[in-house]
Amino acid sequence: MITLSLPAARALALAAQGLDRRPRRRARKADVLEAVRRMGALQIDTISVVARSPYLVLWTRLGDYEPRWLDELLAEGAVFEYWSHAACFLPTEDYPLYRHRMIAPHSMGWMYHRALMEKHREKAEALLAGIRENGPVRSVDFGRRDGQRSGWWEWKPEKRMLESLVTAGELMIARREGFQRVYDLRERVLPGWDDARLPPREETERALALRAVRALGVTQAGWVADYFRTSRKTTRALPARLADDGALLRVEVEGWAEPGYVHPDHAEALRRAADGTLKPVLTTLLSPFDPLVWDRQRALAMFGFDYRLECYTPAPKRRYGYFTLPILRRGALVGRVDAKAHRKAGTFEVRALHFEPGVRLSDALLADVARAIAECARWHGTPRVAVRASDPPQAASRISALLESPEAAPV
Repeated sequence: MITLSLPAARALALAAQGLDRRPRRRARKADVLEAVRRMGALQIDTISVVARSPYLVLWTRLGDYEPRWLDELLAEGAVFEYWSHAACFLPTEDYPLYRHRMIAPHSMGWMYHRALMEKHREKAEALLAGIRENGPVRSVDFGRRDGQRSGWWEWKPEKRMLESLVTAGELMIARREGFQRVYDLRERVLPGWDDARLPPREETERALALRAVRALGVTQAGWVADYFRTSRKTTRALPARLADDGALLRVEVEGWAEPGYVHPDHAEALRRAADGTLKPVLTTLLSPFDPLVWDRQRALAMFGFDYRLECYTPAPKRRYGYFTLPILRRGALVGRVDAKAHRKAGTFEVRALHFEPGVRLSDALLADVARAIAECARWHGTPRVAVRASDPPQAASRISALLESPEAAPV
């Protein structure tokens, strides 16, 4: 059994996610689809103080690319939207792996408004008939009639019904317009699907576990279920059985009390990680919903990074800021940036920059971080960077000076 140091395990995890280095050539549309396939799921979030999460996650891996390519892939049917880790863009070839969830939507919890659908089934059928006759709809096509204002999670009845029909697999997202979902019948969005092709549930559970291990690079058995939000009880036992069957590799990771698991697709990367030649070189900013950090317990165990998204925390109680972006630097999570892109003004504001305790602020580290911030700002169309504050305090002035130097110019 191969033994990995914790830094080697980190290197393998980053390589599996495409976060060890940027591609040498400029990104193309096909690279966006390949990145989604590599991750297995691209989480969707609507917060836009910087680029919305799915677009930022792709930039982190691909560098400069056209965000419209993701929208085009959805409209072309190369990816689809459904509940996975959360609401996600998923490779269309993985649709069969999620069909069991659609067939039993009542098991999906708050993602399916069961009481509403049971009470108003006739209205739901009328809504489907209207879409069938008149074409796709958006939520904004229905005005509120209950006197309430729309806000977080305060969906109007039609919106809840549309979302429930998506959860039940009767509707799909045909495309997005200004990030607004456009709903259409499943048979029009995915005309080739037939439930006769539905694989057995046990086969889908096995396939999702294998995909999760492959995406994670190296993982403990207890982390696998969170990746695609499968049953913890069922999934916990799968990696050991898959390893017994030869479908996964067992490894030892220093400091872990249990075996680690690696997909055979990463056998060569595993060998390089073990002999110390797999060296991450990328420095970049991560979305809070990046697969590397979306499991907060895994991020703490793998990287010693205690991370919490504070946008839902009252401002006086926030420690780091509204929407902090973890800083990945050459295999380590070294800090976080509370940033906001002021697109009309062309300014990328770093409201606060926090480095992790114990991180040595060497000239090389600060230069890497300054360059990563500059690259992110340029991609946002906000080339001017303003650093307001930092912890430790002297880092702000040093980063600001570096941002004005040629060495910080994006590559």
